[in-house]
Amino acid sequence: MPEFTYKKAGVDIEEGDRLVDAIAPIVKKTFRPEVLTDIGSFGALFRLDMSKYKKPILVSGTDGVGTKLKVAFLADVHNTVGIDLVAMCVNDILTSGAEPLFFLDYFATGKLSAGRAARVIEGIAEGCREAGCSLIGGETAEMPGFYGEGEYDLSGFAVGVVDEDEIINGADIKPGDTLIGLHSSGIHSNGYSLVRKVLFDHLKLDANADVPELGCKLSEELLKPTKIYVKAVQALKSKMKIKGMAHITGGGIPGNLPRAFPEGVCARVDEKSWPEPRIFKLIQDKGGVPREDMRSTFNMGVGFVIVVDEVNAKEALKLLDKTGFPSCIIGTVLQGERGVQYVA
Repeated sequence: MPEFTYKKAGVDIEEGDRLVDAIAPIVKKTFRPEVLTDIGSFGALFRLDMSKYKKPILVSGTDGVGTKLKVAFLADVHNTVGIDLVAMCVNDILTSGAEPLFFLDYFATGKLSAGRAARVIEGIAEGCREAGCSLIGGETAEMPGFYGEGEYDLSGFAVGVVDEDEIINGADIKPGDTLIGLHSSGIHSNGYSLVRKVLFDHLKLDANADVPELGCKLSEELLKPTKIYVKAVQALKSKMKIKGMAHITGGGIPGNLPRAFPEGVCARVDEKSWPEPRIFKLIQDKGGVPREDMRSTFNMGVGFVIVVDEVNAKEALKLLDKTGFPSCIIGTVLQGERGVQYVA
């Protein structure tokens, strides 16, 4: 009679232990003073500093990286997608005015490679440091037969806090307010099913091929991590009233900006007001993608939008530039049915 063990079934507990040993010092560097538990606990404890908030409201968000992971597999580059994971979660909760406090991740794979997984988690830790939050928990699942060889999936969970009186919900947005667009680093983490269809299936490009139109390897462009806008928002909040914010993810500006608006107002957006990354022109031209589809799939170069009073617009631009976040005025708020109009 054959003898079966968990390891023979495809789960290597020792490899998991090696991963924990490798990531422990990396994760601890993200700990804020409020973290009460060490790595390895069944649940992570975090003490909320009540001296900072009068009426604290917790804000939570969850997301993944999507099929951008397929590009990471093709290029065998795994240290940036963790930044994407954090960015997708913290940028969402940031739109309410929340300060990110802590983050948890879920990493699942068919056969665990401690080295590859450690590179992924290094990226998650880097994203947490950039966002100012602690990586206080996570789960690594080895699931033989569930994923392709060398593949994995990621999801993340962010929790932040905002004073109830300081929640940003767009209620005060009115006609005449200014839309400030913060530049994206490129595609970020949305639309990669279309990206892969055009660049890999249609054009048959290699992930590590040099692309003259981009001035770099294709994988370098496609794996640029999503920008984290926490420091930009914190800098503005300390100087002026922010009326509303939108994280430009799947759906683009038309699908996300109106989510920040009250009834009775819409956006007028001028696409010529910001520099559009070359990757979008490549996808549109080589794939024959209609402009409307491009707008409703990608951020097109604007990863985050902040709504401020017109009188604060110039000061906001200067402050964002000083903080290291290039931005520009991309449009204005008008009276009308909630939505987005583009300048002809």
